[in-house]
Amino acid sequence: MVAMLLGAFVGMLSETSLNIALPKLILSLHVNMATIQWLVTGYMLVIGIILPLSSLISKWFTTRQIVVFGLSVFIIGAIISACAGSFPIVLAGRMIQGIGTGLILPLMFAVAMQIFPPQKLGAVLGICALVIMFAPAIGPTLTGLILAKLSWRWIFWFFIPFLAIALVFATTSLENVNNITKPHVDWLSIIESAVGFSGLVIGASLSSRDGWLSVPVISALVIGVVVLGFYVHRQLHLEEPILNLRLFKTSAFTTGALLVMLDFGIILSAMYLLPNYLQNGLMVPVALTGIIMLPGGIINAVTSALAGRLYDNIGARKPAIIGFIIALVGAIMFACASDHSSIAFIIAAHVILMIGCPLAMSPSQTSALNSLTGLDSADGSTILNTLQQIVGALATALATSFLELGRANISGNGAVRFTNGFHYGIYFTIVLVIIALILSFRLQDRAKNTKDVN
Repeated sequence: MVAMLLGAFVGMLSETSLNIALPKLILSLHVNMATIQWLVTGYMLVIGIILPLSSLISKWFTTRQIVVFGLSVFIIGAIISACAGSFPIVLAGRMIQGIGTGLILPLMFAVAMQIFPPQKLGAVLGICALVIMFAPAIGPTLTGLILAKLSWRWIFWFFIPFLAIALVFATTSLENVNNITKPHVDWLSIIESAVGFSGLVIGASLSSRDGWLSVPVISALVIGVVVLGFYVHRQLHLEEPILNLRLFKTSAFTTGALLVMLDFGIILSAMYLLPNYLQNGLMVPVALTGIIMLPGGIINAVTSALAGRLYDNIGARKPAIIGFIIALVGAIMFACASDHSSIAFIIAAHVILMIGCPLAMSPSQTSALNSLTGLDSADGSTILNTLQQIVGALATALATSFLELGRANISGNGAVRFTNGFHYGIYFTIVLVIIALILSFRLQDRAKNTKDVN
């Protein structure tokens, strides 16, 4: 498991660590905020496209082949980004890295569920989840420390030693646990998935530059929606769909899945806006930005580790409702921040938000998956992981759009304008929290679910 644990760790570290470097990358690569956010959204978009194919790929290639390939392309992508002299090359390397994460992340959970006995599975999956949550917790801090002394290129060089160690373990210790059956590949579904999701993310991303009513934005969104409509229709009528969307007929799964997606959108939008506000609104040095975000990151990891146990004791409904109420308090505190707010106030708002979001996330996810049985649980996990990445990309793109709108709608110095843009972005986050809070009342507690099944 070491190769996959390290690969997943670096993948999740890469997903959030670059946020803090975006202001420096804007200056170094001579691009604007609307363009630079593609380093975040493009990475998550590729992961979202690859994730649904994980089950199919594991039936065509051995576990070792997939992991070795995933780690290798991640290393290649990191080298390309580290050596790049222009934004398009950095983005190309970044999206190649997304291929590696998209392959390794779902395989880690799938292999763990196959090789460990049921009595050990809870502990093992807990370790996997802790690895995934610990990476975002320390990512901004590590990036801040790197940027305090070194170039942004060292962020990508920093990934490579961990990936190289993982590659050694993969080639020497990893055995195949999959059945190679080489089933039929439905290429049309793959194309529809890539085009549909890309259309939505591209449209949302271009809105911050061209405006929502521009021809490129409307065209991309229309293409995305139409193609996704064909994709959904095809998945519902295929005998072996790439994504088993029939699971959404189960109301408990639908409610839990929507809450997980909203929660992930809340976290990603806030964590994209915060480091930019700290550096451009409060004029905080980049190294201190990482340190400011560390307490909230640690609280996020700790709360995530503890929240899963709440479901066994009191079900999903109460933790989710309480979690979103706490998250709403943190988001409102951010909305009240100014270009003269104290660091202590910002840390407190971040910590409160990072208590609420994971408190709601784990019970909602467990509730969704526990409403399914047998192989449907694996399909449900794939759907949740896929949509999390797509929603994360969309939330980041939309947060950027509102950020730019807020900056344009006020006069004043750069810090005042950026703070106003931060407020607009946080208003979007608050809307997501309110929707999630209302939806969380539809969750049923564990006792009710058990009674219904019996």
